[in-house]
Amino acid sequence: MKISREVKTAILVLSGIILLIFLFNYLKGENLFESPNTYYTEFDYNALSASSPVTIKGNNVGKVKDIKYDFETGKTRVEFSVDEKLVFTKNSKIRLYQTGLMGGNALAIVVSEEGERAQPGDFLQSEIKDGLINNLTENFEGVSDDLGATLKSADTLLINLNSLVVDESEEGIKSAIKELNATMKSFKSVSYSVNKLITKNDEKLSSMLTNFDSITKDLSVITGDLKEVKLSKTIAELDKTLASVNSLMTSIENGDGSIGKLLKDEGLYNNLEGAALQMEQLLEDMKLNPKRYVHFSLFGKKPKRYDAEGNEIKDKD
Repeated sequence: MKISREVKTAILVLSGIILLIFLFNYLKGENLFESPNTYYTEFDYNALSASSPVTIKGNNVGKVKDIKYDFETGKTRVEFSVDEKLVFTKNSKIRLYQTGLMGGNALAIVVSEEGERAQPGDFLQSEIKDGLINNLTENFEGVSDDLGATLKSADTLLINLNSLVVDESEEGIKSAIKELNATMKSFKSVSYSVNKLITKNDEKLSSMLTNFDSITKDLSVITGDLKEVKLSKTIAELDKTLASVNSLMTSIENGDGSIGKLLKDEGLYNNLEGAALQMEQLLEDMKLNPKRYVHFSLFGKKPKRYDAEGNEIKDKD
């Protein structure tokens, strides 16, 4: 069966409209081909954006669809969708976490084996996981307190050592050794705290160093590209061009050249204005007295002559 041109055009137009709708929804973070497995949760504040990823054990299984503020409860309500193959219970929690130092936030499904199977449309409990920066800040606060106590002990030790120099008795030496022992214990406690902190955040610190290394390489590439552009040569050429333009404008301002004379010579301007006026008068006279300029005769009749006032001049017999 032969398909007419109108049918082909209609099919093409409908296909374009469908593709436009799909692209529009895809840019909004929605996919028309995804299953409608939508769930809900809420947080005290909003740290997400539309299309933020939803993960489970580090694997991307969905994304955030919509974020709304609940004026009654004062909380942020989050709507997200996951793959239809994913199975988890209602007791599972939705954890808000930071994806990295330079990245944004995402949701993670913390699966619980207890409870009934979650169904699309269910509301799930949420929790917030502190990022690396917050952990380091809190841990270093404790370390700083221990370090302060250690510095106080060291200050006491120095005072006692000073006393030891003055007091060379046995009691003075025993007191100094006792203070030194207490100071060493404080340093040992601080070293344990620092070691524990580094061990706890070893993977995060390694990831942070890797990110810094990647940023350094990118900056190196950008610097090389800027070097190859030869920016100084480009600026020199631009300066040369501007100097030429400036010289040209100065010549025009001084009345040099045709353009300068046309703009600066008042006599030329007056002559042009007079010529234009005479041309206008000539055209007006041709319009009012066409016979004075155009003569046509089939029998060879001489044209009539006119004086400057427009009166006909009679020929003498």
